[in-house]
Amino acid sequence: MIMDNDQFRTKWQRLWAENNVFSVDNFNEKPTYYVLDMFPYPSGNGLHVGHAVGYIGTDIIARKKRMDGFNVLHPMGWDAFGLPAEQYAIKTGVHPAEVTKVNCENFKRQLMLMGLSYDWSREIDTSDKKYYKWTQFLFLKLYEQGLVYEKEENVWWCEELRTVLANEEVINGRSERGDYTCIKKPLKQWVVKITQYADKLLDGLDKLDWPESVKKMQREWIGRTEGVDVDFRVLDDAGTILTVFTSEPETLYGVNAVFLSDEHPYVKTLILDSGNTLQANISLLLDPKSAVDGLFLGRFVLHPLTGKEIPIYVVNYLAIDGKEDAILSVPDDDPKAQELCKQLDIGHVTVFDGDQIQAILQNSASIDGLFRAEARAQITDELVLSHTAVKKVRYRMRDWLFSRQRYWGEPFPLYRNADGQVVKASYCELPIELPLVENFSPGPDGASPLQRAQDWVICEDVSGNPLFRVTDTMPGWAGSCWYYLRFMDPHNQAEPFSKQSTEYWSQVDLYVGGAAHATMHLLYARFWHKVLFDVGLVSFDEPFKKLYNQGLVTADAFKDATGRIVAVDEAECRDGKYWLKDTDDELQVFNTKMSKSLLNVVVPDTLIKKYGVDTFRVYMMFMGPLGQNKKWDIKGIKGCARFLNRVLNLLDNGTGSPRSLGKKSGVSNERMEALWGKALLKVDASFVTLNFNTAIAAFMEFINEAEKSKAYFVEHIAEDFIKALFPFAPHVCSEIWERLGRTDIDYSEWPKARIRLMKATKIYINGKHVDDLLDGTGEEQSDVEQAHSKVSDALKGRSVFKVIYAPNQIVNFLCSQDA
Repeated sequence: MIMDNDQFRTKWQRLWAENNVFSVDNFNEKPTYYVLDMFPYPSGNGLHVGHAVGYIGTDIIARKKRMDGFNVLHPMGWDAFGLPAEQYAIKTGVHPAEVTKVNCENFKRQLMLMGLSYDWSREIDTSDKKYYKWTQFLFLKLYEQGLVYEKEENVWWCEELRTVLANEEVINGRSERGDYTCIKKPLKQWVVKITQYADKLLDGLDKLDWPESVKKMQREWIGRTEGVDVDFRVLDDAGTILTVFTSEPETLYGVNAVFLSDEHPYVKTLILDSGNTLQANISLLLDPKSAVDGLFLGRFVLHPLTGKEIPIYVVNYLAIDGKEDAILSVPDDDPKAQELCKQLDIGHVTVFDGDQIQAILQNSASIDGLFRAEARAQITDELVLSHTAVKKVRYRMRDWLFSRQRYWGEPFPLYRNADGQVVKASYCELPIELPLVENFSPGPDGASPLQRAQDWVICEDVSGNPLFRVTDTMPGWAGSCWYYLRFMDPHNQAEPFSKQSTEYWSQVDLYVGGAAHATMHLLYARFWHKVLFDVGLVSFDEPFKKLYNQGLVTADAFKDATGRIVAVDEAECRDGKYWLKDTDDELQVFNTKMSKSLLNVVVPDTLIKKYGVDTFRVYMMFMGPLGQNKKWDIKGIKGCARFLNRVLNLLDNGTGSPRSLGKKSGVSNERMEALWGKALLKVDASFVTLNFNTAIAAFMEFINEAEKSKAYFVEHIAEDFIKALFPFAPHVCSEIWERLGRTDIDYSEWPKARIRLMKATKIYINGKHVDDLLDGTGEEQSDVEQAHSKVSDALKGRSVFKVIYAPNQIVNFLCSQDA
């Protein structure tokens, strides 16, 4: 039987929608399972196959969990505020809401095309006033906790995007979105005290089932460091003290200069005193074309231990590196300082004898001859006792810049009165809606376009006193900080979510999305959630129990000899090289992530219509492990189409309909049962590791055997086979299930193997037996991953350097002894 790719898709997607098959109620008696995708920003480009990987993966999990008897919450919505819609509005005059609505509809169409089992009754849109009313409500909770303040500081300004960007959104002086040049600019901004939660954010990481790489990124971004603040008195500047933090006080005798950033308050004071000359010199220093990295300020400080005069320099690398705005130059311990001191001809004293880690101190008075750790403790005590320094904990993370000088974002629920004092909105005023404006461009000075909407800006309080609305808007991150909670209770008009709904669903059990969000969305959401926990709005202090990062799907892109990007469909392969079609012009090929600008995007729509939705779903999982990057290659999709056709043909009775299972014979085929048991174990294992490619391979391998014993397969195994395949290929399996006279495959019980050939596999850590793997598959990749998952707590913090594996016998993890 040749599969009609559209017939099953159209029929079953219509039936699922008409019958609300995936809609779930709160407070069901079943155990709960909350599986969530990082919801997308609906751009005009639509979805490509790279996006589909994670969405199909979570859909397979959601369908399996329903069959396991769980009440599954699997929602979808739109992170709808953002710069692209506003940039488009500035160019075209089309309101961002109109563009966003069209983009959301297209994204939803594509997601539904893939047969994803979302509960669309819970759909949310962060730009909908019914949603951002509650974003404003929660912002006021932060404000009332003293976590919001206003300050003027040098912020990253992107002229191309015409907006302020947070430090996290700027990489090496260029915008994360669009890769545009950014400059530092003094502006008054609303800032959120995320640093007040630094220790809670760090401590919370220890109990999360997250990839260690993501936790490491968050720890490094927060950057908790213990050390001392040391006071340096400025010569010829009575009463002025420069306080500099160091986490390595044992190196103080090697200090040969104090380096300041151009943003340091002392530098700003000198600029005011010195006029424009110093400012002009600093501007030259900060110019990327400058050949010099440091500028002597003509000032010295006294070394607190030696009494020597130490020069003060402004250097151009501190702010971009996100370090302190004042550091001590210790060339013996800092390659950057060493290079700069050579360039500026600043001599220095060598304080280390030997390797820096195990070094012994020299030329360092009372701590001479001590190793670093001992020297650090001793000199710290000496400095504190002599009142030269105080112990301090510093953080690399800075408070979160929460202002955007643009239109398309949540308005702040704040006013200023006639005296300029801040007045918060009352809860009954919410939502404070965006006004209609004719021009979406910021002012020439970067002022928000909302400032021109004076009829909206100027208002009154209940007593008739004038008030003036704050015209900045919140960043797009605001709405995504708490959306997972709104999904629990999306139609609640009295509060953002009820206590009962959050206690019922609790944490997100599985959160799937890209690792790129480690120090932005994931950190911001954890911060908001901890504030909501502290004010009693939620009863659990972390939002996402388990995090899984799906891999990228990369694709070849092409350039011609002039450097022009060539569309994928204009390139052809000949003898292992790529050429411009119908020419002798050879093309340069490079593999990269899919991007509209690189003309290498592959959209799911075309593939689904050509090969069928289930073929597409199966192939996207078969390409490789869910968590690994994969290179797009269309050739393999035809094999997945053949596999599904073979499944249909096995159950075809010659009339184009699957054969009836009929009455089972009493004849037993232990070999077939054993093979099916082995295949099912591999499928079950794939739901532990989320490497669904191994499940697809197991199905394909087993179908070869099923074709040799068709009668037994049809009578004894086909029903379980179809149920196990269903999460991967739901349209085909739903059709077969119905023709077999069955109903409700979506909630049918997951199959269990009737014969088990596999014996328990012993799990060891450094040769010590710690557990058993009872459902091993006899295949190394699957068994090692399952074993690792089972003893993950015991392995936490350890580095595994070797795994010894013997099929159905042992998995022995050799690793470092201490966590």
